[in-house]
Amino acid sequence: MYQNVVDFIQDIYKTKEFLPLHEPRFFGNEKKYVNDTIDSTFVSSVGKYVDQFEQMIAKFVGAKYAVATSNGTAALHIGLKLVGVDETCEVITQPLTFIATANAISYCNAKPIFVDVDKETLGLSPEKLELFLKEFSFINSDGECINKTTNKTIKACVPMHTFGHPCKIDEIVNICDRYNIAVVEDAAESLGSYHKGKHTGSFGKIGVFSFNGNKIITTGGGGMIVTDDEALAKRAKHITTTAKVPHPYEYIHDEIGYNYRLTNLNAALGVAQVENLDIFIKKQRELACKYNTFFQNTDIEFVKEPKNSKSNYWLNAVILKDIQQRDEFLEYTNKRGIMTRSIWRLMNKLEMFENTQCGDLSNAKWLEDRVVNISSSVIL
Repeated sequence: MYQNVVDFIQDIYKTKEFLPLHEPRFFGNEKKYVNDTIDSTFVSSVGKYVDQFEQMIAKFVGAKYAVATSNGTAALHIGLKLVGVDETCEVITQPLTFIATANAISYCNAKPIFVDVDKETLGLSPEKLELFLKEFSFINSDGECINKTTNKTIKACVPMHTFGHPCKIDEIVNICDRYNIAVVEDAAESLGSYHKGKHTGSFGKIGVFSFNGNKIITTGGGGMIVTDDEALAKRAKHITTTAKVPHPYEYIHDEIGYNYRLTNLNAALGVAQVENLDIFIKKQRELACKYNTFFQNTDIEFVKEPKNSKSNYWLNAVILKDIQQRDEFLEYTNKRGIMTRSIWRLMNKLEMFENTQCGDLSNAKWLEDRVVNISSSVIL
């Protein structure tokens, strides 16, 4: 059975050479725009392409403002700071996620709380979130959501759109609004994905995207904060540029800032990539359709976009019968030059987070034992 999968993937990619999980595609104006930045000498954090890239992403996702950062983790870190997360706070997120989600919470010296995911979306479960908050929290006289176990404020919630598949983000936002919890949406993997006709990243108070080399579009390394709040956008721009106060010749900084600004060189690459984003999404969905048809005739389940959603299918995934079959599949495919990868180890199982508070994580544990990513590079 596994050989049939290998044969199918090699056939659709028309190669028997090594196939990475997801590699970028450059067929537009990338070299032209990057060379333009070199000719202009504006290759660092000041330049026209940074502004243009921000405007293009804001328009694409339907946000009023966008602030470019050096990477998605930096964007998430700043997003959490913007909503007031600090050492006195806790942040709810999902255990089945890339490490950056939990790391960004830790950068704020806050503690994560891990709540289970849905099997359908692979993202944070609104039902489990509601159950956790009902059991473990209360609203104090100041309107803050307080954790009964730790007596700390639950300040924010970070749901993540896993592999580009939207979670039930509208339900999550509604629950968090009732508990006065700010939603910082980890949309790192989901540029081009929609839930009920609205783009991911635009549901919460703040949304965050990533443009790492393996994302649906890339700037080499880069991230973006999006928001409809003008004050938050201005503050994001300020603290990501070392909190420097504008002055013609003096260096004045009015608070602790971060050197998180995206470079013009990277942004030039991003502008060229956005010009072909619709093509990338179309091709990714065509690839997913082929996978879905193929796996219908096997004992392996292909992960499809959730109900009421349109996914960018950034990273395709399958679900195996159990952990033994998962490991057999991983070994067989990787030995034959088809790069496959298990889903992330649950965050609460990592040494630095093993003492964190968790709800019932039965869905996350079930998925951890079975989910594998398969070849997802755009086929042009």
